[in-house]
Amino acid sequence: MQLSLSVRIAEEFLSKEKASMPIEELAGLAKRCGYESLCMRASQVGVQSSPDEIQSVVKCLAKNDLSVSMVTGDLDTVYNNENGPSVLRGITPYLRLAKRLGAPRIRVALKQESDISHAQRAADEAVEYGIQLVHQCHTLSLFETVESIERTLMAINRPNFGLVYEPANLEICGQDYGVDTIERLGKWVFNVYLQNQVLKSDGSVTLPTWCAGDVSFDLISVHSSGGIDFGRVFSGLKAIDYDGTITVHQSAQPGETPEESAGRTADFLKTLI
Repeated sequence: MQLSLSVRIAEEFLSKEKASMPIEELAGLAKRCGYESLCMRASQVGVQSSPDEIQSVVKCLAKNDLSVSMVTGDLDTVYNNENGPSVLRGITPYLRLAKRLGAPRIRVALKQESDISHAQRAADEAVEYGIQLVHQCHTLSLFETVESIERTLMAINRPNFGLVYEPANLEICGQDYGVDTIERLGKWVFNVYLQNQVLKSDGSVTLPTWCAGDVSFDLISVHSSGGIDFGRVFSGLKAIDYDGTITVHQSAQPGETPEESAGRTADFLKTLI
């Protein structure tokens, strides 16, 4: 398994539009902390970026010997809002961006059953570029529950359309995220996101879900104890012989700089990989 750092480390949890550090600084941080790739989001580069901006990112990544594990090319997908599925109806610029960055996959969004046919057509076009499309386990989407994830992926039925396995969103939705679930969804797991939380009725963050109503929690660092049982997660990943990317998908928590957070999390994950 290879470690990837999401550029979310340089974003606020609820404000994902602007980066808090330039890509040059972030790439250097990732390299120093032992990551092999960056997971790119629109705060750093997206379909809104000019060719010169994209080229600058490409040069920066090459200079730091970093690849791109995945690209989320617009803010609608990042925010998982009602416009998120529009990526499926106009996938071409996202494919071109991913190809330019050397990214093997693009994150997309599905909110309703009618999005499935668009996902199929987008996946068919992505085949021509040799690129995968993936959907994160996520609240307020067709990927909230294990059952709906499986049903949706079976309906899409494209070999290059898969899942970003993410246990925290599954926990928020009251779902199992351990070995049984990973084995059930294993053939679709193309990427893994990790973030950490402690569910609390008086938590500082409250998110709506379709399946469980409003759910409150506190964010904690991936390397902090008391939240997601990452031992269970990695037992499941090893059970399906997963050998892909493990992406740290979380901003730094209070009391830690981004570099401290990224470094401590990388050291922790290396004990599990």
